[in-house]
Amino acid sequence: MEKLDQIDLAILKTLQENGRISNADLADRIGLSPSSCSRRLDILEKSGVIQGYHARVSHRLLDYKMIVIVHISLSGQFAKTLAEFEAAVKRVPNILVCYLMSGEYDYILRVACKDLEDYERIHRDWLSALPHVVKINSSFALREIIDRPNLAAIG
Repeated sequence: MEKLDQIDLAILKTLQENGRISNADLADRIGLSPSSCSRRLDILEKSGVIQGYHARVSHRLLDYKMIVIVHISLSGQFAKTLAEFEAAVKRVPNILVCYLMSGEYDYILRVACKDLEDYERIHRDWLSALPHVVKINSSFALREIIDRPNLAAIG
């Protein structure tokens, strides 16, 4: 994909505000014809700039009231070790995010759980069973200040 121009950025900004906007309304807001807008949107999707459209659900209203930040240390950073860990972590349903890190810990996870007992179960049944884990450090989020699903710097 070539460099994004101001029209592409305006499309992205508008979609971040309302991912369910119709093509006709999007085109009108951006100042394009519907066919031109549709072509640009197709290019943004096929190039991977737009990775998908999602419903943002409230974990709290689904009774997942706790977020735990989990730091994981592995026995080594060999390609096979990382691949096995990453394949296993993808099967843990309560893990919302997993990052491979530089620094003291190998991975940082964001885990949603209903309460302390639920986290104990997740820790016992899932996290402790992940391959090559030698250390787990858990921190409990007290309050969410910001969880920005979109890039505010667009446009």
